[in-house]
Amino acid sequence: MLVPVLLFILGLLCLIKGGDWFVDGAIALARRFHVPEILIGATVVSIGTTLPEVMVSAAGALGGHGQIAYGNAIGSVICNTALISAITIAVKPGKTDPKSLRLPVAFFFIAAFLFAGVAYTTGQFTRPVGIVLLALFAAYMTMSVLSLKKNPAPSKPEEADEAGEDMPLGKSILLLVIGAALIAVGARLLVDNGTKIAEALGVPESVIALTFVALGTSLPELVTAITSLVKGHGSLSLGNVIGANLFNLVLVSGLSITLAPFGIPEGSKIAGINASLVLDLPVMFFVMALLTIPALRKGRLYRAQGIILLAVYAAFCVIQFSM
Repeated sequence: MLVPVLLFILGLLCLIKGGDWFVDGAIALARRFHVPEILIGATVVSIGTTLPEVMVSAAGALGGHGQIAYGNAIGSVICNTALISAITIAVKPGKTDPKSLRLPVAFFFIAAFLFAGVAYTTGQFTRPVGIVLLALFAAYMTMSVLSLKKNPAPSKPEEADEAGEDMPLGKSILLLVIGAALIAVGARLLVDNGTKIAEALGVPESVIALTFVALGTSLPELVTAITSLVKGHGSLSLGNVIGANLFNLVLVSGLSITLAPFGIPEGSKIAGINASLVLDLPVMFFVMALLTIPALRKGRLYRAQGIILLAVYAAFCVIQFSM
């Protein structure tokens, strides 16, 4: 039991450092080729922080563990929203830009309703469903790029100085390669040993995916959130979390389903109904609505939101392990 736990922890560390190096290398390359800073954040950073979920879920699906792929996508959305965003909001609430949030929020709920619709009707995530989700990802990225090009953010002097200090091209590529390799290794360690720990404890794989694995693969978003908070850019953290949540559904789930279709994991039941349908999906919708509606309507976030979200996450974890 000790060896799987240690390898599980090692997998988390590989994911964290691999994601960090991948994003650093990608940002350096983007600056070298004069891509606007805001475009880097909207694409590379969000995709980079979601790479652990992509690798874990794809590895889980290909390895015949659809519960990991399914649970990690939903669990990461809940963890990103009710834990990571909640911490930053509870510590330092602030104003938001509703215009910049409309596109990712709209795409998230479109993808979430599609995802939930399949779960509640057929319960089978077939390859066509995965392809549709990937198409939504492509559409979102295209619209984001077009929107940013039409309405570029005003550049700041310090950004120009920063962009001028280019990382050597060789080092940028090396960080990308090593980062991707660490993410791949970490994903395999996480899936394999997460499954062993689940079996040893008698805990369903879907519960492990919804909690430990989801938290582990969400650590890049947590690092981004803390860094943004320290530097006084809470809105950057909010945008990254919402973007990462969207990518968890359209990219993480879409890729996993396309590679290896799977059904809703059979596990715990509440009132004779699959717990995922009664608890996991409703909680995902609730926490995202609680996070985004005030930001879109009032243009700000409130400390009470963060406290409520943290309470919801604590209750969600308690219920998961008590079933």
